[in-house]
Amino acid sequence: MPTFPLNLFHQPSNITQWQPRTPTCFTLFSVVNYYDQTCPNAESTITSVVKKAMLNDPTVPAALLRMHFHDCFIRGCDGSVLLNSTGKNKKDGPPNISLHAFYVIDNAKKAVEALCPKTVSCADILALAARDAVTLSGGPTWVVPKGRKDGRVSKATETRQLPAPTFNISQLQQSFAQRGLSLDDLVALSGGHTLGFSHCSSFQNRIHNFNSKQSVDPTLESSFAASLKSVCPAKNTAKNAGANLDSTPTTFDNRYYKLLLQGKSIFSSDQSLVTSAKTKALVSKFASSQQEFQKAFVKSMIKMSSINGGQEVRLDCRAVN
Repeated sequence: MPTFPLNLFHQPSNITQWQPRTPTCFTLFSVVNYYDQTCPNAESTITSVVKKAMLNDPTVPAALLRMHFHDCFIRGCDGSVLLNSTGKNKKDGPPNISLHAFYVIDNAKKAVEALCPKTVSCADILALAARDAVTLSGGPTWVVPKGRKDGRVSKATETRQLPAPTFNISQLQQSFAQRGLSLDDLVALSGGHTLGFSHCSSFQNRIHNFNSKQSVDPTLESSFAASLKSVCPAKNTAKNAGANLDSTPTTFDNRYYKLLLQGKSIFSSDQSLVTSAKTKALVSKFASSQQEFQKAFVKSMIKMSSINGGQEVRLDCRAVN
């Protein structure tokens, strides 16, 4: 598994301040060696918990990566996605109902609390677990800047801010730009779709009643479209029906980009990446070089996970102090 040098920050070398371009984001001084003195075994402990969970459930890596992304895109990476359901918080928003594997973060928090009480935030645990999910699935590893604090606010209504699988390139660009993320970040982070599975509801717009003239999205490769229609018929009643996001759904690789160029992507938002010259060029670059993809993914993950707006170190990841 390649490890990329993290000389992405300005001096001093162990601190980065990432300044978002819009007032809707939050800033954070993230310190690479934040827990070296206060909880030196935190990272290895979290990795062990993630590894154990993966052995029992191969869908855990995709779940943790998605959970981290959904957390960061609303109020910053503050662990608020972990707060228990009240009917009106992040967990209850439509895009988050299918999130799972929260128990992995609970187990990691319990293990870390036993070592270093009241020290490591749930937001940091989630960021580290997402990194481990990528690495343990065959992807790159990187040094995760730490020092996030946990948030106290979680609203279901705010999940509408998440980029939808039906978004076009303009909508995606706007959503990412509002968080200080570029088109390069958009294409690199979309590569997270190399892991995981989607229910029919997220891509049925492409295979049934696409528009007034066509039933199926013409950008879908015909045999691939037929396979999607077979698992997701128009009047689908199977609750868990759906499709893998690429043909190697438990391996972190660049297969997603290769399939995208072949008309075999799952979401409209995936397909939109080849509708702009700049983003299509990046898709082609990542399809031809796994190393280039992984290098870009690491850089964009660090940038995205540096958005933070929390206030405390939660004792229980499911409840505010």
